[in-house]
Amino acid sequence: MGAGNGDDGQGEAPSPAAREESSRDPVDALTLREQVGQVLISSFDETTVPDYIRRRLRARETAGVILFTRNAVTEPQWRDLTRVLQRWARNDALIMVDQEGGPVRTVSFAGPEAGQPFQGAPRAVESTAREAAEALRSIGVNVNLAPVADLAGPGGAMASRAFAGDASAVAASTGASVAGLRAARVAATAKHFPGLGGATVNTDDASATVDLPRATLEDRDLQPFRAAVAGRVPLVMLSHALYPALDTERIASQSRSIVTGLLRRELGYDGVVVTDSLEAQAVVDRSGIATAAERSIEAGADLILMTGSASWNEVFPRLLERARESPPFRRRVRQSAARVLKLRRLLR
Repeated sequence: MGAGNGDDGQGEAPSPAAREESSRDPVDALTLREQVGQVLISSFDETTVPDYIRRRLRARETAGVILFTRNAVTEPQWRDLTRVLQRWARNDALIMVDQEGGPVRTVSFAGPEAGQPFQGAPRAVESTAREAAEALRSIGVNVNLAPVADLAGPGGAMASRAFAGDASAVAASTGASVAGLRAARVAATAKHFPGLGGATVNTDDASATVDLPRATLEDRDLQPFRAAVAGRVPLVMLSHALYPALDTERIASQSRSIVTGLLRRELGYDGVVVTDSLEAQAVVDRSGIATAAERSIEAGADLILMTGSASWNEVFPRLLERARESPPFRRRVRQSAARVLKLRRLLR
């Protein structure tokens, strides 16, 4: 293990030109601990910000939080909560909710009132998304973990949450939702890459396999994600399902061929890639959460979404230790931290 700041073992000294270029990148002003912090999203159970979250935000050892109905209910509660979070984060925290519409709404008084299958044509979707984003932004939320970009397969786990129509219709609605959220300065998240429409169970509850041919996935299921990428979606969320046609061993959130090969290289996406909940049953069926987080970062993910309040205590030390020991992993963390910093600047 290296020294405490993790700067050992960097290999050859960079050229003067490389040092000058590096010095201009804000990520290099962060310590290794802070860079590792940028790839983590925390959560907590209380209605007030606990001391451990305050310390974490102040030390830049988390990029932000995901909030749930257990954290706040009324508008004043939401505003007070997010104001405290931003004060400890120097007004730089990512504050996330799940606000797809209909029954999937963390903020009960904000839209969309209709679920995604019932939000209408793309123009209506965009207007609805903008109104919802304005309400979210007014209470201090700056990231929405929506829209669902999956296709509504018959009997599928996403049938009640996906936009209606065929692949081209879902693609148009996905792009419209991304645009509407952006108009009110809330970052959209297209999910669950590379498409969860073929799953019969939610990966939160059980392991899932999407056993579709690669041609079907590319021609149909990827259409909405291509539309989201073309619309400069700020975040893409990874599925925790297994896609044998793409990777026979690793679930999507831990698959380098899916995250780096398909999403980054083939689709040309350079925004922030976030995992679905690290505590999902489909994840813990395969490994502990610290191992899962490490695999996701290696695969190319930028943000680890932790919905368990104690998960940071396992994940942060594991990623920090690996970054200190492994120069390639340290470079991977730096790359992700830089993307997250860019997103945070865009949302200020």
